[in-house]
Amino acid sequence: MSTATATRPATAAATRSERLDLYVGIHKALRHFMTDTLHRVGRMDATNADDLRRTLGQFEDLMELCLQHVHHENDFVHTAIEARQPRGAARTADDHVEHIAHIAALRDEARALAQSEVTARPALALRLYRHLALFVADNFQHMNVEETQNNAALWANYSDDELMALHHRIVASLPPEENLLVMRWMIPASTPAERAQVLGGMRAGAPAEAFAAVIDTVRPHLDDNAWDQLARALGVPQQPGLAHFG
Repeated sequence: MSTATATRPATAAATRSERLDLYVGIHKALRHFMTDTLHRVGRMDATNADDLRRTLGQFEDLMELCLQHVHHENDFVHTAIEARQPRGAARTADDHVEHIAHIAALRDEARALAQSEVTARPALALRLYRHLALFVADNFQHMNVEETQNNAALWANYSDDELMALHHRIVASLPPEENLLVMRWMIPASTPAERAQVLGGMRAGAPAEAFAAVIDTVRPHLDDNAWDQLARALGVPQQPGLAHFG
C-alpha cells in the first residue's frame, strides 16, 4: 500500500469531521434514551404497580420521541437530500416505514402488559424487553447509515450555512416539551465541548426562561464534575450538590 493510499482515509475523515453534522446530537440523545429504557424494562418488577407505571411511562415517552424523530427526518432531512440527490435517502426512508410499524407493535405489547393480570406480567414484560432490544439494535444500525451515507449526501449537496439553516428549521418546529425531552437525554450523553456549544448557542438565541428550563432539566443528570465544567463554560451559578444519576 502506498503512502498516499494509506493516508487518504484519515484525511477524508478529518475533512468530514469539520463539516456540520445534523445527526450527532440527536442520535446521542436517542442512543442514551434507548439504552436507559431498555435497561429499565429489563430490570422492572412487573408485579409492582408503581415500578410498572414508571417504567412504561418512560417507555411511552421513548416511543413517542422515536416516532416524532422519524417524522422530522422525513419532513426536513430526507426532503433536503431528495431535492438535490433523487433517491439519495431511499434506504433510510424505507427503514422509517418499518420503524413506524415496529413502534406501533411495541406500544400494543406495552398496553397488553399494563392491562394484564399480575400473574401474566413477568412473561409479558420479558417479551417486551426482548422486542425492545431488537428495536434498539435495528435503530443503532439505521443511525449509523444516516451518519455515514446520509451525511455524505448532505455534505456533497449543501454548504454548512445551508445545513445550519435546516437545523434551525427543525429546532423551531419542535414543541417546548419535546425540546426539553431531547435536551434531557442529549446533554448528559454529549462531550463537554458539545454541551457548551449547544447550550451556549441556546443561551445566546433563546428566551431566558426557555434556557433556564433546559438548565433545570439537565442539571440533575450531570455529575458534579460535568456540571462544574458546563457552568464555567456558560458562566452560570454552579449550585453544587444537586446531581443525581438516572
